[in-house]
Amino acid sequence: MTNHQSSGREAEPRIISDDLFIPSDTPEIRLFIRNKRLSSLQKFSSARTILFVHGSTYPASTSFDLPLGGRSWMDHLAGQGHDVYLLDLRGYGQSTRPPEMDLPTEQGPPIVRTETAVRDVASAVHFILDRRGIDRLNLIGWSWGTTLMASFTAANNRLVNRLVLLAPQWLRTTPSLSDVGGTLGTHRLVSRADAKERWLRGVPDEKRRQILPDDWFEMWADATFATDPWGMTQSPQRLRAPNGTVQDSREYWAAGKPLYDPRQIRVPVLLVHAEWDQDLPLDMCRTYFSLLTGAPYRRWVEIGEGTHSLLMERNRWQLFNEVDGFLQLDGDVPS
Repeated sequence: MTNHQSSGREAEPRIISDDLFIPSDTPEIRLFIRNKRLSSLQKFSSARTILFVHGSTYPASTSFDLPLGGRSWMDHLAGQGHDVYLLDLRGYGQSTRPPEMDLPTEQGPPIVRTETAVRDVASAVHFILDRRGIDRLNLIGWSWGTTLMASFTAANNRLVNRLVLLAPQWLRTTPSLSDVGGTLGTHRLVSRADAKERWLRGVPDEKRRQILPDDWFEMWADATFATDPWGMTQSPQRLRAPNGTVQDSREYWAAGKPLYDPRQIRVPVLLVHAEWDQDLPLDMCRTYFSLLTGAPYRRWVEIGEGTHSLLMERNRWQLFNEVDGFLQLDGDVPS
């Protein structure tokens, strides 16, 4: 399905939006991908092709393409001439939910583990490369998505041009905010109140509405919770999220067992972290940065007055500007 978007200002170029469903490596599971680009873009290149992937609870389609202030991060990048994609992993957003998610959560073990999600990333990457006839692309991951994108890159450096990691996940000494304790079932249920409390944890009271206006949160919540047909029928509304990432946090990240080796990443890397990120603290980012010894160059940017969800807050333009600059850096990237 193709849509043509315009901001309503005559001088601005038109952005084309395609919603696509591609096969995963599992029968019956389809993955949702959205592509945005200028209508005038006819020549595609590795340097200007981007794939986004989301974190452990919410889909990419309502985060990277949420028109806060009239424009989403996807629109921002597409307007600069990038060919931009986002991926909803299985179990999230508009992608197929595994059948276990239609049963009571206690009837099975956690689903959509990191290994499975990395395979979904691989399916999306190969689809995009084949579609555009290019040999590599840029990857942007957020939260758990940093683990997925970095894991894929460590095993497939030849397919990646540059890597952007927003709120990078690494070994932890504090519990994940996604983990409420107890025995884990196949998936967990999240309410709007849960989402807002987690989002603003650690933010001074006088700064809360300044960084996250109420109407911005409601716009995000309306879009996000509408992606779960079952959750929309509940009162209050609920969102189902696979528990695989929470199980991985317990078995690996909180147990001192990394799922991949950052030293195997051999492409340029940008890390972005925000001051009030309570889920993935500053020390985690500092340690991770020190391990990127195989990257030809690496940058770490710390942004003040932002949370784990910086990309959807008032200070998001600082993030956008840093990523813009990183993607436009001159210099050849080693094969």
